[in-house]
Amino acid sequence: MKISEFNETKDSTDSFDQNDITQNKAMAVLSYFSILVLIPIFAAKDSKYARYHANQGLALLILEIIYSIFMSVLSAIILTISAKLMFICYIFSLFSLVILALIIIGIVNSASGRAKALPIIG
Repeated sequence: MKISEFNETKDSTDSFDQNDITQNKAMAVLSYFSILVLIPIFAAKDSKYARYHANQGLALLILEIIYSIFMSVLSAIILTISAKLMFICYIFSLFSLVILALIIIGIVNSASGRAKALPIIG
């Protein structure tokens, strides 16, 4: 997969009401700020657009939690073996850049009024 194809995912913006998109952009953007995903889940539950982005934000939050647990366990295991092997954790920590890229893509999509699936997890 080329980098240019990374964000070529399904765009379902046409299936949403334009008024709903306009009124709930802020809630959709909040969906990508970790635990703040709970705000649109509870405050904008009648908005299809906000709910769409909240679902993606929730999937992203779950990915972040799994990644954090994995890195904690990996670091503990490697430190038990030898501190000289910590470079392995640094290599795995590069995955956090992928998560950051997904967050930025989600924010840009929601702020621009698009209902576009996130790459990888969308």
